[in-house]
Amino acid sequence: MKINQKMKKGFLALLTLLFFISCNHDQNEKGRILVIVSNTEDMGDPEKHFAGNNLWEVAPPYHIFVSHGYQVDFVSPTGGKVPFSMDPVGISSYTIKYENFNGKVENSLTPDLVDPKNYKAVFIGGGYGPLFDVAKNEDLLPIIAEIYENGGIVGGCGHGPGAFANVKLSNGDYMVKDKKVTGFPNSTEVTKSWAKEGTLLPIMLEDQLRENGALFQTKSDLNDKHDVVIDQRIVTTMFLPSSAIVAKEMIYEIEKH
Repeated sequence: MKINQKMKKGFLALLTLLFFISCNHDQNEKGRILVIVSNTEDMGDPEKHFAGNNLWEVAPPYHIFVSHGYQVDFVSPTGGKVPFSMDPVGISSYTIKYENFNGKVENSLTPDLVDPKNYKAVFIGGGYGPLFDVAKNEDLLPIIAEIYENGGIVGGCGHGPGAFANVKLSNGDYMVKDKKVTGFPNSTEVTKSWAKEGTLLPIMLEDQLRENGALFQTKSDLNDKHDVVIDQRIVTTMFLPSSAIVAKEMIYEIEKH
């Protein structure tokens, strides 16, 4: 009888171990997604208008990615902690408390630590910061290009698409050329005081995308201004309420390809 009890306990322990390994294997099999964030605190003007990253355009996508079993790494131009606007409420609060969002993003990688071959997708959220230190970054743009050319998905929300407008592929073409892409539009930018009606920005997102051959989608092109635009593995939206939907659509695209 004692031998049977020991055997039962051993068998249960083995089953538990196999289940744990299986779960971890399944999660690891999902792959990794790279999220690019900005280190730029302000726009460099005397009033120091805030640049940074918009928490509501980064934390909800992170939640979607990790809750669907993907591993997420953050990278920024200089690594380490990055600045955010917006208070942590709703999904942002949840992912900070239960999904180690802060633990990850406050220890963002430097570009030299990123191997593009390890990622199935790359995402850039909004906030003005990425327009200042990602949009022309010679270390980060090639990473985006390689992930895309390896069959990966590129996603962006708000001002994020402006940060990958200048990505060039190995054939010399801009990644966005002849693709439908959207982002924070000029028509809205010039009405907002956040960057003095856009006058403090190094680039106007819509102008840069159009200049590089993107088929920029304005409000009049969409059924709803919060629609997500998907074209040839690039997933974008204009405004922050759709940031989580962009992440979910990116997952659909990953699993489809």
